[in-house]
Amino acid sequence: MTKIYLVRHCEAVGNQMRLFQGSINTDITELGGKQLEFITERFKDIPIDAIYTSPLFRAQKTAFAVMGDRFMNVKIENDLREINAGIYDGKPFLEAFNSNKEMGDAWYNHPEDFAPEGGERMRDAYERIYNVIVKIAEENPDKTVAVALHGGVIRCLMARLLFGTIEKLNDVTWAENTAVALITYENGEFNVEFRNDTSHLPEGYLPVRNRLSSFMQKKP
Repeated sequence: MTKIYLVRHCEAVGNQMRLFQGSINTDITELGGKQLEFITERFKDIPIDAIYTSPLFRAQKTAFAVMGDRFMNVKIENDLREINAGIYDGKPFLEAFNSNKEMGDAWYNHPEDFAPEGGERMRDAYERIYNVIVKIAEENPDKTVAVALHGGVIRCLMARLLFGTIEKLNDVTWAENTAVALITYENGEFNVEFRNDTSHLPEGYLPVRNRLSSFMQKKP
C-alpha cells in the first residue's frame, strides 16, 4: 500500500490580496512562512520516501518545509500545478468576475463548467490531477510520499475520489493553506483516510476570508 500526503501550499501573496491565483507565481507571505514552520514540525517524525511538488514557488517552498532536515530530492511535477485561469489569472476576483458574469456564475454555481478564455477548462484540470496522482502512486509502490500542491487541484482530486464525478465539485470543501490530506493506493484503488486537517496550526494562523469575492455577495 502506498501512502500519499497531500499538502496545500502555505499562504501566498495572491491569497492575501484575494487574487485569482492560478498559474501566477506569487511568493509566500510572512504568515505563510510561519505556517511552514508548523508543517515542518508536523512532518519531522513521519517517514517520507519521496517528495513531489508543483513548479510554482508557493508549492515548492511548502515541499521544502515538509522535507525539513532530510537529505533528499524534491521532484518537480508540472501536472501538479494549479489551474491556469487564462485572462483572469492574477486579477482580483471582483475584477475578474465583473468582466464576465457567466464565468463568475460558473465558478460559484457549477465550477465543473468553468472554462476561462486563454486558460484551462476545469474538466481538463480534473483529469490532469487524477492522472498525475496515479502516476506518482505507481512510481512509489509501498512507499510514503508527500505532495505539495494547490487548493483547486486538491478539490478536483477529492471530487473524483469521494464522489467519482466532477459534477460534485461544489460538494467538496476547500482545503485551507497547509491543510494535510492522506490518501492510500492499493491494487489500483484510492482511499481517503482524512483531509483538510490543519491541526498543526495554532488558532489565528488561518485567517477567515471570503474566497469567492464580494462579487458573489456571499459571507465567509
